Parts: sequence; C-alpha cells; structure tokens
Amino acid sequence: MKIILPDNSFKELPEGSTALDAAKSISLGLAQKAICAKVDGELFDLNEVLPEECKFEIVTKDSPDALHVLRHSAAHLMAQAIQHLYPGVQFAYGPATEDGFYYDMKLPTTISVEDFPAIEKEMQKIVSQNLEITRENLSEEEALKRFENQKYKTVHIHELAEKGASLSVYKQGDFQDLCLGPHVKSTKYIKAFKLMNTSACYFQGNKDNDSLTRIYGTAFFEKKDLDDYLKVLEERKEADHKRLGKELGLFMFSDFGPGLPFWLPNGMIVRHELESFLWDKLTEGGYSFLKTPQMLSRELWITSGHWKKYKENMYITKVDGKPYAIKPMNCPGAILVYQNDLHSYRELPIRYAEYGLDHRHEASGALNGLFRVRAFTQDDAHIFLAFDQIGSEIRRLLKLFGDVYKTFGLSYSIELSTRPEIFVGKISTWDKAEAELKECLEENGIPYEINEGDGAFYGPKLDFKIKDSLNRVWQCGTIQLDMQLPHRFHLTYTDKDGKKKEPVMLHRAIFGSFERFTGIIIENFKGAFPTWLNPEQVRILPVNNDEAVMKYAAAIEKKLKNKNVRVSIDDRNEKLNYKIREAQTKKVPYTIVIGNKEAESKNVTYRLYGHMDSKTVAENEFVKIIEKDIKERQVTRNY
Repeated sequence: MKIILPDNSFKELPEGSTALDAAKSISLGLAQKAICAKVDGELFDLNEVLPEECKFEIVTKDSPDALHVLRHSAAHLMAQAIQHLYPGVQFAYGPATEDGFYYDMKLPTTISVEDFPAIEKEMQKIVSQNLEITRENLSEEEALKRFENQKYKTVHIHELAEKGASLSVYKQGDFQDLCLGPHVKSTKYIKAFKLMNTSACYFQGNKDNDSLTRIYGTAFFEKKDLDDYLKVLEERKEADHKRLGKELGLFMFSDFGPGLPFWLPNGMIVRHELESFLWDKLTEGGYSFLKTPQMLSRELWITSGHWKKYKENMYITKVDGKPYAIKPMNCPGAILVYQNDLHSYRELPIRYAEYGLDHRHEASGALNGLFRVRAFTQDDAHIFLAFDQIGSEIRRLLKLFGDVYKTFGLSYSIELSTRPEIFVGKISTWDKAEAELKECLEENGIPYEINEGDGAFYGPKLDFKIKDSLNRVWQCGTIQLDMQLPHRFHLTYTDKDGKKKEPVMLHRAIFGSFERFTGIIIENFKGAFPTWLNPEQVRILPVNNDEAVMKYAAAIEKKLKNKNVRVSIDDRNEKLNYKIREAQTKKVPYTIVIGNKEAESKNVTYRLYGHMDSKTVAENEFVKIIEKDIKERQVTRNY
C-alpha cells in the first residue's frame, strides 16, 4: 500500500498497516508525539487500518486539529466522571465544538454550576489514572447489546445502521461510548479543562422529544492556555453588547416581540451615523438608493425560488384573499426595479443600494441580542452588469470593503466559496468566474482561503471574516455572484450589437446588517465608540455653580452645538469626582472641567475617556481638536 505525505512524496507500507505504523515508518519521535492522523483530509484513529492509497498526515498537539480531538476526549472524560457520580444517567451526544465541548444527558437529579467542582475533581482523578483510550468496531447487534440500558444510544445505533455507517466504541476504564473518534491515547493528555455552564435542550433538537441537560466545558493541552482563554472570556463578558446596550441606552427587547429590537435614542444616533457614513460612501461610488415594499405576493417569491427554500422562515399573511410574505431578503424587489425600464449596455453596471428591513422567523433558542434577531436591516446592494465587467466591479468592491472596515480598525480575511455539487450554469462559466475572483484577491494582496464546494447554487461567493479587538472572527460582508435570478426573471439589456443579453447580478452587503454590525462594534470598542459614532461626544462638568463658571460652560456648549457636536452639561449638585466617574462609566469621549480659572482664562481643561490625566488648551484649539477627531473618524484619540 502507498501513502502520500504532505510534501507530496510517497511511502510504501505493508498491507494492513495502521496510521501508527505509518507514523513509525516516518519517525519514531513523530509517532510518540502523534495524537491521531489525517487521512484524505479526515481525522483518523492511530490504530485504524489505512486504505490502499491515501494522503497521510500526522496530527500532533501543535496541529490545528489537535484541540478538536482533545476536546472530544474531554467530553468522554466528563461523561465518565458523571457516570461515577450520578448512576443511571442516560447519555445522548457529546461533541467537540469550536470553543470546547458539551454533552447532552438525562440525569436522575437536577445539576447546576455548584456541582461542577465535584465533577471536575472526579475528572482529575480519572486523568491521574492514565487510562488507555481504545477503539473497537462493532456490529449493529453487538452495539445494541452493549448499550441496551442507554435509551438515546440505542436510537443513534438504529439511525447509523439504517445509513449503513460503521459502528465503533471508545473505551477508557469502566466507561465506553458509541463514537467515531478519534481520541487522544489516554486520559493523561487531558490536563487542563474547565466546566463552564449548563442549559436545557431537547434530544436531537426536537421540542417533541425528551428534555435533557447540556453541560458545556472547554479543554487545552496546557494550563496556561486554559488560563489565557478564561481571561479572554472575562474580557468578553465585560464587552457583552447586551449588557452594554442596556447600560448605554442603545437598544432593548420586549416580550411582546421576541427577537424584534427596539432602537433607543442613543442607539438611533449610532445607527444614523453608520447609515450616513455608508450612504456617503455608496453615493460617491455611483450607487442609487431604493426602498422596496415590505411585503409582496407569493407569486414573486415562487419565481425567485425563496418560497421553496425559505417558506418555513417567512412571515406569511393574506391580502385580498391572496398569500403575501413579509420579505426575508431584498433581491426580488431590486429585480422588479430593474425590470421597470429598458436597459442598454451603456448603463451597466447599474448599482442599486437599499437599507432593506427583512424579517425571518429564527428559532427562539437561537436569538442572541443583536447578533441573531427576527427583524434586521441589511445594507444591501444589487449590481447588474455584463459578465466581462465582473473583474473590474469586484476590484471596486474590494477597495470599498477595505475602506469601510479600516474606518472601524477591523482587520479581515476572505473566504472564496467555489462551485457546489448541485449548481446551475456551465462549468466553463463557473471556472472563469472563480478564476476572476482569485485574480482580484491575489493582486490586492488580501489573505483568503478556498472553501471548496460551498458556493451558492447560482454562483461563487466571497465572505468577509473580520477580526475584532477580542480576536474573535465574524462573518459580516459578502459578495455573491448570481447567474440564476436574472435568468429566472428574464432580465435583459441591449448589447452593442443590438441583441438582448442577460445581465449578471452581484449581491453584496458590507456590514451584513446594521443590527449585527452594531452588536459587533459595541463589543469591539467595549462600548467606548470612536467620537464620531458616540451618542454623547462631550460632557461639560462645572466645578461649581458660580455665575461666571455656568455662563462659560453654557457658552462652550453653544459653540460646540453650532459645530454639530453632541454635547451636554452636567450641572447637578454632585461632587466633581462623582461626575467624572459617571462620565467615564458612560464612556463619553471628552469630559471638560470648567472652574473659575477656565472661566477667567477662556481655556478648556479636558480629559479623554480611559485616561487619568487631563490637558488644558485654549477654547478655539479644543474646538479644532474635536472637529478633526469627528471629521477624520479617528479610531483612537490622542492628546
């Protein structure tokens, strides 16, 4: 048998060799470090027999996939500890996740975070026993007998058997679990772990099934990595947009409309600034703005294909006895606008922008502040162009996206999703479009990854992954190349030769939605927005209520308001330190302290948010400082 190594070299092995045999043939030292293997791109247990010919790679703890394997093993470790402490527990599923792991189970008693220390202690005991973790393949009959007392495992065995999937068990000491693996070699590898929280869930996510308990945890190879992660979690808790949204008066929700955000006065200022900023950018870029109806008839959604794909998530009503749907997306409306006129090649590209309010019925359990809502406004655009204009338009869009994200201090990378198994159009057209997208990305030096086969059925797409100040990655922007909707709606333009041609359509959003992007930047800035975005930009604090002091404070307020600066005076009868602390709590960018000295000299003593020291400048100089800060949309403020 033959294996292909990462450097594309070949290695011959005896028939029936396992992944561990292959590792040893490469290097004994590498074999000792091996966690598992990667065979043809899939994680593979070290003791499994390799296929006749395959791509082969060893996974060590330094490999990107290693944490996934460790965390899967940690889920088994937790389950074993719970089995010791809560006899009679019924186990469902226990996968690894991006940040850790969880296990769903039916417990004989209620469990809470107060019980976690006892579970963790039992887990440490099992780790110290250095139990070997072994794999065993089973028939359906053997598996059913092995798990005859485990209700949910029995259901899973039947499901796997119906699909013709292989069945395997991983064992460690007195614990066994139905699992495909792979896992670490023994429990001693699971050194650093922490149980995080618990929640209720349904078996297989179906509300008609049994209610279960889900316990979440995380694990790392080293304690330092765990400690660093827990520190980051504390920072994220401090930056939580739901808490900050309430404290800063940005948005709220009501039980009268779950998932439907209410924008409060301060939040509307932030949103208005975002809308205005993007409006100016798009107007400069040759976009025309639309506003399309909030609901349209079923026939339109059938033609567009959304009725078949999104019906379950659409809000449907009747008008004059005919089915209508509140729009879940804006593209059909933009298409109707395009159809309203005849078009020539000379007009292309036609760029329609719309701040479109969309509604989608998300599951109640998925709702999460502004990150996941049922009503959201997309910063949508639909661009109609000729096929040979795709490259130039993508280049324009890449510059636009870069300029916008730079304004918020956000770095980003791009994921290029290519032709899926089920697609429409010619392969040659797809290949040409994908090649064009790659060329655009490479010539601009933008980091990107290929997501093979994950494009939309109507065309390839670019997804923009932005990284915030807490090193989290969010998907916000997208550019989708659509060669299907123009065909469905029989869109045309008159080409140079006088013949009718079908345009190509680009769907693009930069923020994604104003709701989600606002949530992201609340957490990115930890509520301390750049001055241009902040609902309150300056707060004036009179030291006393002397007439001269109050008169000068009012004069500064008036001058700043005349410059369209959002300013207020805190003239409450409170101590100055108390008012300074409150201004800092509310994350006001500039706090001005006015005393008798300032009133006499016509100077301004100001303090920046997050700074302990203050600076005194002439009144006119301060006005220039804040005007420059706002005009240039500076991300950070300096004295």
